[in-house]
Amino acid sequence: MPIIESDLMGQPSAWRLQAIPVASTMIGSGVTLLPFVSTAPVLPPLGLLIALGWRLLRPELWAAWVALPLGLADDLITGTAPGTAMTLWTISFLGIDLIDARPMWRDHWLDWWIASAAILFCALGQAAIGTFVAGGGAPWTMIPPTILAILCFPPIARLCALLDRWRLAK
Repeated sequence: MPIIESDLMGQPSAWRLQAIPVASTMIGSGVTLLPFVSTAPVLPPLGLLIALGWRLLRPELWAAWVALPLGLADDLITGTAPGTAMTLWTISFLGIDLIDARPMWRDHWLDWWIASAAILFCALGQAAIGTFVAGGGAPWTMIPPTILAILCFPPIARLCALLDRWRLAK
């Protein structure tokens, strides 16, 4: 019996429990490395979407500080200014922690609103930091990937739920 699949008691291994969320987020960030040619940015930030999907699905899985190394990896993979995703993802995770601290119910629609606010915040922050670092650019180019990211969150959340079911399987 491989140690990656389960331990001797039939429970999922600790390695699989921790590695699947991190690996899926890194794979999401790595999608930008695929040979996709366009004249304007059209791909949504899949690393951010998957990180938000995991954070909203399993709040106990990650603390807010996990956004720092995940954001650093995203910055290095996607080629954005170092510290951009680290800062924006951490602020988003802290905001989600504040929302989680309030005793209220959450459903799919509320998770989508929370993720939409985080996606919009990260897109605006990335545009502002990119303008500051690179010296300008057309801000309207951020609109299509942001709208696409907001619309892609429900399928990404479903993907995270399927990965979570596999992650917890014996």
